[in-house]
Amino acid sequence: MSRHVGVVMDPIDTINFKKDTTLGLLWSAQAMGWQLWYMEQADLFLRGGDGRAIMRPLQVAKDPSAYYTLGDAEDRSLAELDAILMRKDPPFDMEFVYTTHLLETAERQGTLIVNRCASLRDCNEKLFATQFPSCCPPLLVSRDMEQLKKFHAEEKDVIFKPLDGMGGSSIFRAKEKDPNVSVILETLTHFGQQTIMAQRFLPEIKQGDKRILMVNGEAIPYCLARVPLAGETRGNLAAGGSGVVQPLTERDQWIAAQVGPELRRRGLWFVGLDVIGDFLTEINVTSPTCLREIEREQSIDIGGMLMSSLDEEMDRLAT
Repeated sequence: MSRHVGVVMDPIDTINFKKDTTLGLLWSAQAMGWQLWYMEQADLFLRGGDGRAIMRPLQVAKDPSAYYTLGDAEDRSLAELDAILMRKDPPFDMEFVYTTHLLETAERQGTLIVNRCASLRDCNEKLFATQFPSCCPPLLVSRDMEQLKKFHAEEKDVIFKPLDGMGGSSIFRAKEKDPNVSVILETLTHFGQQTIMAQRFLPEIKQGDKRILMVNGEAIPYCLARVPLAGETRGNLAAGGSGVVQPLTERDQWIAAQVGPELRRRGLWFVGLDVIGDFLTEINVTSPTCLREIEREQSIDIGGMLMSSLDEEMDRLAT
């Protein structure tokens, strides 16, 4: 069946052809024979209760010198689309929230939004992981500097990080008797005005911060372990880490099995779990990456798996 599928993303001319996950998903959608429609956040608007967009037909190719072609802009209702991939990268700011509200006007009329709008708003990528305490390391979420200092004194080696950070930004490690704990906490909490997370430091980070991709609540059997640079505590590729594709361990599979049913319940079709050693540290729901790296090394069609699942869901919504 011919589908009309939209994508809301960052400017397509700025993406990294070699590794961009959204491009990989678009290749898979086009391979299904679907018509693609391209939108950026500024293209969305609401008129008379109808969520609409200035959207352009999109074709994608695997040619790095000409990987996309855009047609003429059209003013169309979002509800005319069978599905919309919400692939705008963080920051998760109020404009991101407003975009989910605009997309929700189409969701209420039967358009499948991936991932579900309410879940994008509700599932903070660090806090959401804490709903699975048996999977997580010891941690504390607070803006009270005395509570945070007490946690540090108990755990002795701690990572402090903001709840809205991305790509490893503003992450601090404080070892036992670190003289900088107070200034770190003053900076991150804005002197007690902003809530942050403290988490026991996991030395297994040296073996990599594993990104496990989940499609409709099921784990892809290979992950990308993002290994930090020498002397670094952050494995994020954006922070200079290198990626190593490897099979999931039994513990990885167990964690995925704990989280998967909740992802399905919340309409979180495409998600990235971050696992260090034996512990879940984050659940990425906004615009998870690392698909291309895993597909390239294992010849596994993750995008095709996702599109097949979405195809079944669109059939269900149409009945």
